[in-house]
Amino acid sequence: MPNLLAKGRLARWSGVAGASLATLTVLAGNVLAATAEHAPDAAHGGEHAGGLPQLNPATFPTQIFWLALTFITLYYLLSKKALPRVAEVLEERQERISRDLSKAASLKEEAEAVLAQVDKALAEARSEAQALIAKAAAEIDANNQARQAKLGADIAERLRSAEANIAAAKEQAIANVRGAAADIARDVAGRLAGVDVDAAQAEAAVAAVIEERRG
Repeated sequence: MPNLLAKGRLARWSGVAGASLATLTVLAGNVLAATAEHAPDAAHGGEHAGGLPQLNPATFPTQIFWLALTFITLYYLLSKKALPRVAEVLEERQERISRDLSKAASLKEEAEAVLAQVDKALAEARSEAQALIAKAAAEIDANNQARQAKLGADIAERLRSAEANIAAAKEQAIANVRGAAADIARDVAGRLAGVDVDAAQAEAAVAAVIEERRG
């Protein structure tokens, strides 16, 4: 495609250059012809008045020859040297622009691919972080529940042990009170009534009183 564009431009410029040179040649010929018609006296008087040499009709054929030769030379140089070089420069520039555009498109695709990979990695990292947070929260909750269960069991065991100790101490205290009360009752009965009360009877009577009071 760049070659076709360069060739088209070269052909167009060659035509423009040829038309321009041809127009200049025709204009120069017309000027020379008009000058030849109005300058016969100037040609004769030029020898005495020092007129311009290019307006001397005697030199018109030579001037036309050199004008045609110059036109052909310029046309050849433009069509074979200058314009092909310009076309090559334009073609190289077009190819460089095409390469740059292709490279830019490739870089854009690579950047988009890298960005997609980064987004994917961020999403995976976010998911992993959320999973780790959920796992840690579950472990903490389970540990708290286990600790609370163990603490509740320990407290219940201590309460049962304390209640058993209190009950044992209470029974021991009651037994001690019962024995002391039985001794006091026997002593009081012996001193006041002169009656010797049996220890078992005294303890039974005191136990009955205590049970009545407890009920």
